[in-house]
Amino acid sequence: MPSSSYPLTIYFDATCMLCSAEMSVMKARDAADRLRLVDCSPAGFDAGPAPRDTLMRAIHVVDAAGQVFVGVPAIRACRDAVGLPSGSFLLDLPWVAPLADRAYALLARNRYRLPRWLVALVAGKAAQSSRTCAGGNCRI
Repeated sequence: MPSSSYPLTIYFDATCMLCSAEMSVMKARDAADRLRLVDCSPAGFDAGPAPRDTLMRAIHVVDAAGQVFVGVPAIRACRDAVGLPSGSFLLDLPWVAPLADRAYALLARNRYRLPRWLVALVAGKAAQSSRTCAGGNCRI
């Protein structure tokens, strides 16, 4: 995956509980101010790198150089930007990458069907992992 230049502009669906929770975790870890979050869910939205209906099907990230990442590569770019492990090594394996892309597409298509308790569980675990700094000391 090509490296990103910062800041990253992230186009995501803020009406999706899982998407919003994940972006909140990312932004909470964004000490270097590398992320710019943009809600592409309003009906008249037309300011992104693709038409609104395309943006609503998958997360899109645009780096400072204008490079666009979609889906799994977009998530990897976000996680790399805030210092979270991206799973890049595993996701780069020839037989894993297509599976990750398919799993992401399936999740994105069905994100509104996820039960609230499952989103809370996943978001809760992600939020807990984002609380690594306290009193000026970080636990890595």
